[in-house]
Amino acid sequence: MKFTLSWLKDHLETDATLDEICERLTAIGLEVEDVDDKAAYKPFVIAKVLTAEKHPEADRLKVLTVDAGDGKPVQIVCGAPNARAGLVGALARPGTYVPGIDVTLAVGKIRGVESHGMMCSEKELNMSDNHDGIIDLPEDAPVGTSFASYAGLDDPVIEINLTPNRPDCTSVFGIARDLAASGLGKLKQPKAPEFKTDGETPIEVKIVLDDEKLCPGFAYRLVRGVKNGPSPRWIQQRLLAIGLRPISALVDVTNYMTFDQGRPMHVFDAAKVKGALIVRRAREGEEILALDTRTYKLNPANVIIADDNGPESIGGIMGGEHSGCDENTTEVLIESALWDPINIAKTGRSHGIITDARYRFERGVDPEYMMPGLERTTELVLSMCGGTAAKAKVVGYKGFDRKVVDFPFSEVKRLTGLTVSNDESRQILTGLGFEVSGEGETVSVAVPSWRPDVDGKADLVEEVMRVFGVDKIKPEPLAPTGSVNGKILTPLQIRTRTAKRALAARGMLEAVTWSFIPEEHAKLFGGGSRALKLANPIAADMSDMRPSLLPGLLTAAQRNADRGFGDVAIFEVSGTYENDKPEGQRRVAGGIRRGTASLAGAGRMWSNATKGGGKPIDVYDAKADALAVLEACGLPMSNVQIEQGGPAWYHPGRSGTIKMGPKVVIGHFGEFHPKTLEALDVSGALCGFEVYLDVVPEPKRKATRTKPALDLSPFQMVKRDFAFVVEKSVEAGAIIKAAASADRKLITGVNVFDIFEGASLGEGRKSVAIEVLIQPADKTLTDEDFDALTKKIVGNVEKTTGGSLRA
Repeated sequence: MKFTLSWLKDHLETDATLDEICERLTAIGLEVEDVDDKAAYKPFVIAKVLTAEKHPEADRLKVLTVDAGDGKPVQIVCGAPNARAGLVGALARPGTYVPGIDVTLAVGKIRGVESHGMMCSEKELNMSDNHDGIIDLPEDAPVGTSFASYAGLDDPVIEINLTPNRPDCTSVFGIARDLAASGLGKLKQPKAPEFKTDGETPIEVKIVLDDEKLCPGFAYRLVRGVKNGPSPRWIQQRLLAIGLRPISALVDVTNYMTFDQGRPMHVFDAAKVKGALIVRRAREGEEILALDTRTYKLNPANVIIADDNGPESIGGIMGGEHSGCDENTTEVLIESALWDPINIAKTGRSHGIITDARYRFERGVDPEYMMPGLERTTELVLSMCGGTAAKAKVVGYKGFDRKVVDFPFSEVKRLTGLTVSNDESRQILTGLGFEVSGEGETVSVAVPSWRPDVDGKADLVEEVMRVFGVDKIKPEPLAPTGSVNGKILTPLQIRTRTAKRALAARGMLEAVTWSFIPEEHAKLFGGGSRALKLANPIAADMSDMRPSLLPGLLTAAQRNADRGFGDVAIFEVSGTYENDKPEGQRRVAGGIRRGTASLAGAGRMWSNATKGGGKPIDVYDAKADALAVLEACGLPMSNVQIEQGGPAWYHPGRSGTIKMGPKVVIGHFGEFHPKTLEALDVSGALCGFEVYLDVVPEPKRKATRTKPALDLSPFQMVKRDFAFVVEKSVEAGAIIKAAASADRKLITGVNVFDIFEGASLGEGRKSVAIEVLIQPADKTLTDEDFDALTKKIVGNVEKTTGGSLRA
């Protein structure tokens, strides 16, 4: 939102300096982003042409002698047709930056004659588009003084950054109201427009909508006998200062009202309107040539204003070229309507239209200013274009129901810590336009029509706080929690950070990928349901919420490979989406490895083979990553079970499912199915995993955080090897589990160290060799103890797997 200092002072009576105003704006929540003090215009001075002689080498050029008031005339070569002796204009000397042509002047030769500057046109100083000649000032203009001050070009421009909840400050008047409430001046209340009306407005307007909130009101008036020429210089200068191009008086008035009062208006050339104006939904396939000269294809979600010719305006966003006003307009229909903010936002976004009107309507304009805005606009049109105003008509408006909030003054102290007296709170709210009624500690506050963002007492506290002064809130330390080193983060937050650290320690780099993926990718990984489709995606290939982290990581790895970085190990800990309910969002740790990016290190075989690196990654790398995350999160690894196979996007023979007990799935890992990689247009050796952190149970609370005393057994650990012959379908994990269950106190570990298949074992059979770690705790085991334990181990394995001890 931009405005000039003089524009602000049209509504605010104040002696405050520019710096004081900017400081106060930021203090009350209207953050100042930029201030243009117009220093670029300071070098331009008013100068008088003493002589104008024909250029010796060019018919269209003249050599001027110019007096800048310092008694030292300078020579300037000029090509303007109106250059003559006695002309008073704007001089730019060497070293001056000319904004209209984006050039810094220097002494130069033009066709052999030196020129020490230039006499400027209005276009070169961004005053208008007029470039027919140099600026021609009255003869009594003070030579040698600042041209910027004389022409009003030194008016500073302030730009503030508005948050979406402050539609009341999309106008200069609204900003002035906030400043006045903060004590920086007095708000000037504008006089009610005064003009005579003659006759009725003959054009009929009908609202034909299935939902009345799409257009809650429509006010309009015909003005006859207008002459649409250029707008006055004061309004042109203000529009130019904020970056708008003056077009004509009628158009400039609507733009001025948009910024001055936050009330977007529209004008129709009444002679071009055929029949009644109908506010309706657009029909499928209808088109409109808009004022930006672009043709838009409309649909029933768009609300338009149409006549017998078809669509004439996209309601609240942009008018149509056909009914626009031009220099031939003599009868103008002024529109002041209300539109649904949600519909305006959706329509504008779907067509990619960004206008000042849309900016205000999608945030919410003051419904009670619909008629006063029409009156004010009519007054400006009559003063600039002449004519006679007909009586105004209003269609559809049912009035505004003010919200009333019960407000305990004590809430200010409770929510902000500020000590503000009841009288001060009442004064601040009244200054902002709220009506405070009642006495005592709780009052009733009626919310003004221009503040749709205020709903409850917390909003009123915010109003009091920002005007009273956020900077007056004293910093205070948090109250002690009563415990040393108490937990601040939730278990899931702790687990998220722990998982990231564990994966980073394994040589993986963290990636952040989009939560939105193409529909085809979502379907590959179990998603693609209608509930997870975005209503308004930011791009065609970001249409669905992701059901898995793997599609984003795989495509990211491929992009790296395409740029020459084929050995990639990346992970992400973030959310995935199974449905559109809160419980359908999961916290997942996922990662992928590509090429030779194993834990031992990437590279060629001969570069780090001694460290075990340089080999293509496989399913066991993914398994190790997944188990490292679970172990870091505190899950007892003895409770973890691994089953062969995983979801359809993994290779069926090179993947696994991690379970906690027989039913609870806590993750998957493996190499990827070739069809999955082909569908993603990804290639190379790839493996990956996903672990569901929200499923992992929280570790049991310990009585104390103090570590217990180290208790080591004084007896020697004993290792015993066993080899079992089992069917090929029997998993090694089943043998490990059976052997470990023989005596959980003595057996501290079971490891597989060999698997053998051969004809000597028989068809369809294999030999699995395990190492059992036995740790006595209270005595040295005898041969009888070992024999009993051995029989128990063998019996458990034979019973569980159907195998036998290999001879």
